Amino acid sequence: MSTLTIRMPDDTHARLRDLARARGVSINKLIEEMAAATLSAHDAEVRFRLMAARGKPERGIAILDRLDRADRRKGVAEAARPFRARRRVTAKKSK
Repeated sequence: MSTLTIRMPDDTHARLRDLARARGVSINKLIEEMAAATLSAHDAEVRFRLMAARGKPERGIAILDRLDRADRRKGVAEAARPFRARRRVTAKKSK
């Protein structure tokens, strides 16, 4: 475990202290949770960018078009449900 000293404005420290108190955790635990969330978001972005680099732009555009059509048909609130990509049915190659 490492120790880290950070400098921040007094008002930022006061706001963090109040937030930690409201959540029932220490400032240390709050900062630890924020760091973990930030690293998790960064890791997700890196994974997404790697997947996008290997993917097909046409497939991504097709998915976004389907989401747009769902928004227009059902309204944004209805379309906010988790998206499940449909598997493509490919024709079998004849020998």
